[in-house]
Amino acid sequence: MGKATFKNAWPYQDDVMKLPVADVEAAVPFYENMLGFRVVERADSPHRSAILERDGLRIGLNENGGDPTQDGVAFEVDDADAAFAEFRANGLAPAGSGERDPNGTISAEIGSENRSGIAWRVFFIVAPDGLCYWIGSKAS
Repeated sequence: MGKATFKNAWPYQDDVMKLPVADVEAAVPFYENMLGFRVVERADSPHRSAILERDGLRIGLNENGGDPTQDGVAFEVDDADAAFAEFRANGLAPAGSGERDPNGTISAEIGSENRSGIAWRVFFIVAPDGLCYWIGSKAS
């Protein structure tokens, strides 16, 4: 099974380019090593930030004082099963161990959701920085 392709990104709050983290430098390795993003830009003003990209989609991590546990992104991928397998192979541990994994966690299994009459295969990832990610593909 190959890697999934990221197709769309929708913010939980305001903007996928302004995702709040306490420390950009500490957060970036998770996105590179676990989720397959790469840093394409960094800035120090108006606050420290990094723009990351995968498959042409960009997200921005920012030390903007926001609460990461209240934000995140819904990502549409072409194949949720491939994404799930990829992230597990990268070392993401399943949630449910009772303690917060310093490397982030992934849902124990892929589930199903119905959104606006569309069936989705979905799972969640919680990054070490506290941001939450919904990963889904339309069910065939």
